[in-house]
Amino acid sequence: MRNNSFEDLDTFKAWCKENGFVYPSSEIYGGFAAVYDYGPYGTLLKNNIQREWEKYMIQERNDIYLIDSAIFMHPKTWEASGHVQSFADVLVEDKKTHKRYRADHLIEEYFESMGEKIDCDKKTPEELANIIQKYNILSPDGNELTTPRNFGLMVKTNIGTTDSTLTDQNVVYARAETCQGIYLNYKNIIDTFHPKLPFGIAQVGKAFRNEIVARQFIFRTREFEQMEMQYFHHPKDKDRIFDMWMKERMNWLVNVIGLRSQNLRFKRHEKLVFYASKAFDIEYNFRTLGGFKELEGIHDRGDYDLSQHSKFSGIELDYFDPDTQESFIPHIIETSIGLNRLFFAVLEDALTVEKVRNGKGEIDNRIVLKISKYLSPIKIGILPLVKQDKLIELSRSIQNVLKREYITQIDISGSIGKRYRRFDEIGTPYCITVDFKTLEDSTVTVRDRDTMQQDRVSIADLTKYFSDKFK
Repeated sequence: MRNNSFEDLDTFKAWCKENGFVYPSSEIYGGFAAVYDYGPYGTLLKNNIQREWEKYMIQERNDIYLIDSAIFMHPKTWEASGHVQSFADVLVEDKKTHKRYRADHLIEEYFESMGEKIDCDKKTPEELANIIQKYNILSPDGNELTTPRNFGLMVKTNIGTTDSTLTDQNVVYARAETCQGIYLNYKNIIDTFHPKLPFGIAQVGKAFRNEIVARQFIFRTREFEQMEMQYFHHPKDKDRIFDMWMKERMNWLVNVIGLRSQNLRFKRHEKLVFYASKAFDIEYNFRTLGGFKELEGIHDRGDYDLSQHSKFSGIELDYFDPDTQESFIPHIIETSIGLNRLFFAVLEDALTVEKVRNGKGEIDNRIVLKISKYLSPIKIGILPLVKQDKLIELSRSIQNVLKREYITQIDISGSIGKRYRRFDEIGTPYCITVDFKTLEDSTVTVRDRDTMQQDRVSIADLTKYFSDKFK
């Protein structure tokens, strides 16, 4: 695909597939709605983003512990958290096609078409039904809708039985959020490491939600990954700590991940769940999705979570401060970002179309992924000038040295200009060209992705050269 604009979601999705970043899941069977697979470059990029988050949270700090909790947890976990009772979307059904839609989405889209806005957050099924009836809102196919009803978002399964019938006795849930595994391990961290407040517990992991209507590519899927950190603290310190994490998280997104600051903003939650005292989202301006949408949440959760798990388990989860001799349940400030959404934002933010002159002197389009060099899936491309055995052999010997430290890739297919373009498009920051002069003086050409400037570098100096570039 060669398109001058990536404003359109279908164009962007096609680019992701064509370049090995994201594939539709189970595509040979016609796909599987709201589930996606990550290709070779997508997997490398996603892993690089995760490593930067773990480095920031764990390696560069002394007060946060990394864990990896189980996807399946005791069913009482979700009773204590409130998910079993209230974790649901309000759906309607087209009476003719039987397609299901989220009632709040249809209502919001109706009002947007009228040039107005409406806040459907926290409205009951009865309130949504009244709005649909009052304004005679129809399905996208123009048909009458059923009465809105709650649809549970928890993914159910069973463990330890061959009975295919899910009963109250054997039902378990695939976790709907990773933070519950952190709360269940809070006591283990206290008992093992004896940390002093404030301290955090962090993890990266998959979560599952029974999304019925997921229309926004990898922004909203049934299987997704979260990078969450729960910061335990004394309640008197909550305002200072909340402000600190607001600054830290925005700084990381801009100065480490490289998102443009003009595409990010804070949005305060006007309506809060009953146990929260403050909540902000960091929103990113997704041009392919039509505007600002949630990327990361920073929430003051109070002492609700530990209090609930203490109540339901019968285990005391107090923290004892040896300095003040005070015993209390710590409060929690949460930072939670969707890895898949951040992956989406990183690609969209960096994907650029530039006008450049080609080898014939004509104006051409250059699609370049101007991604942070630390996130780039392939760090160094190695290009023998032509398909000649000695050049290919020398290219492989260079790769054998560099691949100890960097993800590299050799490309021998097509003209050198086309190969440069391919590496530009997947975000490779540097390309090495091995030519006939290399056979004479053991030097190669190193080309910079962003400036397209070239340096002639001795093969013996390449390790130091790239060490300086990636410093």
